[in-house]
Amino acid sequence: MSDLLPTGFLVLLGFALVVLLVNSLRILREYERGVVFQLGRFWSVKGPGLVILIPGLQQMVKVDLRVRVIDVPSQDIITRDNVSVKVNAVLYFQVVKPERAIIQVENYLGATSQLAQTTLRAVLGKHELDELLSERERLNLDIQKILDAQTDSWGIKVTNVEIKHVDLGESMVRAIARQAEAERERRAKVIHAEGELQASQQLAQAAEILGRQPQALQLRYLETLTVIAADKNSTIVFPLPVDILGPLIEGMRRSDKPRDAG
Repeated sequence: MSDLLPTGFLVLLGFALVVLLVNSLRILREYERGVVFQLGRFWSVKGPGLVILIPGLQQMVKVDLRVRVIDVPSQDIITRDNVSVKVNAVLYFQVVKPERAIIQVENYLGATSQLAQTTLRAVLGKHELDELLSERERLNLDIQKILDAQTDSWGIKVTNVEIKHVDLGESMVRAIARQAEAERERRAKVIHAEGELQASQQLAQAAEILGRQPQALQLRYLETLTVIAADKNSTIVFPLPVDILGPLIEGMRRSDKPRDAG
C-alpha cells in the first residue's frame, strides 16, 4: 500500500505539470501579437511564434495586425449649401501598436467605427454638393488625415477612406439634370458665337484680298457657278455688281431730262 501511494502521487503530479505546461504555452500567427499583463500590469508584447506564460500570474490578449475594413453606415448630411444627402463610406485601418489598442481604448473596432461616422458628417458638412460629387479624392484624403490623427493615440493607422455612394433625392436629381442641360446649352451658344466670330474674321480677310485683286472675285464667281451646276439646279442666280448698275441708271436719267423739258 505504501508503494502505491507515491506512484499515484507522481502520476497526479505529472498530469498537473502537463496541464500547467499546456496552459502556459501559446502559439501566435505571423499577423498576431500578444499583449501580456503580469498581475494586471502591462508586461510586454509577444509574438509571433511560441509564447510561454506563467499561469495565474500572466495573461495575454491577442491583437490582429492585418488591415481591417469597416463599412461606415449611411449618414444623413446637410451640405454647406443646405442640400440633404445620404453618404456611406469604407474605412481601411490596421493596428500598429497593440499595447495602445488594448490599454488606451476599450473596443478599438467600435471606437474607430463611431469616430469615422462623426468625422464623415463633420467634414462633408463643410463642403457644397458640387464639391462632394466632383472632388471625392480630396475629401477622402481630408477624412483620412483627420481620422489618422485622432486614432494615433490608440495605436491605429488609418490607411485609406473611400466615399462609396452619395444618395440624392429625386427632386435634387432633376434639378441637377436641368442644371447640366442648361450648362450644355450655354456651352453650345458660346461655341456658336466663337464660330461666328472666327468666320467673320476670315470673311473680312477674304474681302480685303478680293478688294486688292478683282480677278480673284471673278474666279470665285466661276467656282460658285460650278458648284451650282453640279447640283443640277434649274435656277441660277447671277450676281450683278452695283458698280455696273450705277452708270446705267445715270444714263437713263440723262436721257429722260430732254423729254421732260420738251
